[in-house]
Amino acid sequence: MAPFEVLIVDDEPGDVELIRSAILDGRFICRTHVAHDGVEAMAFMRKEGPQHAEAVTPDLVLLDLNMPKMTGREVLAAMRSNDHLSRIPVVVVTTSDVERDVLQAYDLGASGFVTKPVDIEQLFNAIHGIQDYWFGVVRKPAVGSVA
Repeated sequence: MAPFEVLIVDDEPGDVELIRSAILDGRFICRTHVAHDGVEAMAFMRKEGPQHAEAVTPDLVLLDLNMPKMTGREVLAAMRSNDHLSRIPVVVVTTSDVERDVLQAYDLGASGFVTKPVDIEQLFNAIHGIQDYWFGVVRKPAVGSVA
């Protein structure tokens, strides 16, 4: 079985490395890709420019909300309005636990919302739970499926 492709979109290098470590520690074989802001994330997913021409379509996006250049909210809106990106599951993984942010993320099409735990063990458990759900439990449409 091919590895799952996970795009981590987060501007905090420490958070990226912790999330990447948690993913690699999980029970599913995953390749991680990183975008440090929303503009880079959209370029990656749209395969724009020479540096992203060979980019894979992610099986899952883990998206921070508060980033420079293009926020997570703007990324969600752009993805959901793009036929090629609209079905990719996006789980918001952010420090926010504000109800307004949760509601807005779901209104914009987030597949899930997780507040980043401060404790490393809890963060690993949260990331493993996300992996178990998206890679082990749910059925997603095949790539290129048409309704």
